Amino acid sequence: MSKTAVSTENAPKPPAKFSQAVRKGNLLQVAGQVAFDPATGAIVGDDVVGQTRQTFKNIEAVLAEAGASLADAIMVRVYLTDTAHFAPFNEVYNELIGDAPHAARTTVYVGLPGELLVEIDVLCVLD
Repeated sequence: MSKTAVSTENAPKPPAKFSQAVRKGNLLQVAGQVAFDPATGAIVGDDVVGQTRQTFKNIEAVLAEAGASLADAIMVRVYLTDTAHFAPFNEVYNELIGDAPHAARTTVYVGLPGELLVEIDVLCVLD
C-alpha cells in the first residue's frame, strides 16, 4: 500500500519539504495548518478567533481535495501560543467542528513563528 500526497492551491503551500496531507489506505493525515491566506501568504486574523477561522478554512480545503471532511476526523491536535487563548479558541472550535461524535483532541502550548497564534493538524479515517 503506497502513500499519496494531497495538494491543493486552496491552502497554503508548506514552508518545507512535506505535503499538505498524506493518505495511506483509509488514513489521511493533514499536516499542521496555520492562518496563512493561500493566495498571498499573509496571516489572516489578528487574534486567535480570526486565525482559527482561517486555519479551519485551510484544513477544509485540504480535506476537500482528498474527498474528506471534518466529519472524517478522529484526532485533532491544536497548538496554541498562550493559555489565555484556550476559551476563545474553544468557542470557534465548537462552532466549526461539526456534530457529534467529536474527534479526540489534544491541545499543546508552544511557540509559533511570527504572529501566528494557532496551528492545527488532523487525522482522518476514510470509508
